[in-house]
Amino acid sequence: MKLSMKKKRELALLIVERLKEAYPDAACSLDYDQAWKLLVSVRLAAQCTDERVNVVVQDLYAKFPDVNALADAPVEEIERIVRPCGLGNSKARDISACMKVLRDEYGGRVPDSFEKLLALPGVGRKSANLIMGDVFGKPAIVTDTHCIRLVNRMGLVDGVKEPKKVEMELWKLIPGEEGSDFCHRLVWHGREICTARTNPHCDRCGLADICNKNGVKESKKQ
Repeated sequence: MKLSMKKKRELALLIVERLKEAYPDAACSLDYDQAWKLLVSVRLAAQCTDERVNVVVQDLYAKFPDVNALADAPVEEIERIVRPCGLGNSKARDISACMKVLRDEYGGRVPDSFEKLLALPGVGRKSANLIMGDVFGKPAIVTDTHCIRLVNRMGLVDGVKEPKKVEMELWKLIPGEEGSDFCHRLVWHGREICTARTNPHCDRCGLADICNKNGVKESKKQ
């Protein structure tokens, strides 16, 4: 059953608090210690696990340890290293082009503007939001596959699958300062409980009593 916007906001705040309790230390599962490395990793993570990306980038950074080195690197050499992540050619070209822009236009630094991030080669809304939230601590909504699946199941959005549309709906519901951590917690919850490849484990879900999937309905006005 579809919920009213008021009920969705109330539900969203409850879910935010429950997930905080369940996953207090949830964070990005991509390893990085500099902003440009997160840009590289999130591009490699498309259709690839974060675990594999974290292994592959070790060889990449050992050979090309900074923005300038990676910008100067032959695309073919980047592709050879990142091939295990899949889509090696397109990812290598995007990484090379992105690092060149950072070197030539931003002095090797990652811009803290959402619009400027979106203009970088290979950077979409999900990646730009991840950088804004994790690197710069600004409001962000990262609509990855876990986020999209879970917020539809929970009743926060109604049959919306397109990432940008889900993002726009969640901006109406989730407090800006909570958005980034909320999305990280959805990833953890989606991997452990509200899974995609098996039936969700509702019997051990801390959201079961408020999740719209389980038939929690908006009460009728008396």
